[in-house]
Amino acid sequence: MRVVLQRVKRASVTVEGRVVGAIDRGFVILVGVRVGDTEEAARWLAQKIATLRVFEDDQGKFNLALGDVGGAALVVSQFTLYADARKGRRPSFTDAAPPEVAEPLVARFADLLRAEGVPVQSGIFGAKMLVEIHNDGPVTVLLER
Repeated sequence: MRVVLQRVKRASVTVEGRVVGAIDRGFVILVGVRVGDTEEAARWLAQKIATLRVFEDDQGKFNLALGDVGGAALVVSQFTLYADARKGRRPSFTDAAPPEVAEPLVARFADLLRAEGVPVQSGIFGAKMLVEIHNDGPVTVLLER
């Protein structure tokens, strides 16, 4: 699994003109599932993200985690994180897991984040989503397992 984590002041996901998920301070987590990924990868990422210290303390140092600042997560599935554009001009997505594999693993990842104490909102798997992100910093971290 691969995630792009962005620290945000606020973010939302809209599908067909309706807001389906929104958070204030926290993380937007774009999640890609690769062929062969397992729940173990989702568990590792959830634990890592819940404890990742990328929020500033009083001295401006990255010493605080999501829970320390009362943050939340907005999880958005993103199969394009496994795009391979090394050849030609159109990316290949053969490394991305098929929807019947990816959808339950993204849902499980969100559940595992909740189990870590993180309030979670999410987009709708497979939908055309408008994601509004108000980056904070900006701070963007790529994690893969």
